[in-house]
Amino acid sequence: MVVDTPVTGNMGTDNKSGLPDDVLEAVAGLHSLFKDNGLTLSVAESCTGGLISHYITQLPGASRFFMAGVISYSALAKERILNVPLEVIETSGVVSEEAVREMAKGVMGLVGSGLALAITGNLGPEALEGKENGLIYVGVCSKWSGQVRVKKLLLKGGRLENKKEAALEALRFLLEEARSQPGP
Repeated sequence: MVVDTPVTGNMGTDNKSGLPDDVLEAVAGLHSLFKDNGLTLSVAESCTGGLISHYITQLPGASRFFMAGVISYSALAKERILNVPLEVIETSGVVSEEAVREMAKGVMGLVGSGLALAITGNLGPEALEGKENGLIYVGVCSKWSGQVRVKKLLLKGGRLENKKEAALEALRFLLEEARSQPGP
C-alpha cells in the first residue's frame, strides 16, 4: 500500500538536544516506544544521506534499539549491500516504491532487526530518472508481518529543506508503523 502525502511544514526552533522541536518529538517517541517494547531497528538511507540515523543517535540510549544504519546512495551500493535486484533498479529505478521495499527488506536481512526503515528519493533540484524533484519513498518492514508498508511523499522545498522534511516524515511514519507491531 502506498500513501501519497504532500508535505509542507516548519522544522521549528532548536532546543537543548540540538534537534528541531518537531524532530525531537518524533525521535523521543521512537526511543520510548522501541526501548519500552524491546524493538530493534535498522535503517537504509539514500537521499537523506545518514540524517535519519543522525537524528536517532542524537539522544542517549539509542544503542539499546538502533542496530545499524546503511547509507546506500548509489544504485551499485543498493544492489551490492542491500541486495536490491538489478532488475528492480533497471525497470523501476532507484526512486521507486519497488526499490524502497527491497532496501527495507535488504537492511533487515543484513542486520536482523525487528523493524527496518528505508528511504529513497529525489531531493532536487533536477529531475532524476525522469522523476520530479521532491518525490520520496519511505518503507517500513516488519519481521512479524513480513510486510513492507510504503509512504510516498511529494516535497516542495529546496534540496536541504526536502532532506530535512523527508527525514522527519520518515521518522513519523516509522513511529506510526512501530506502534502497530506486536513486538518481540
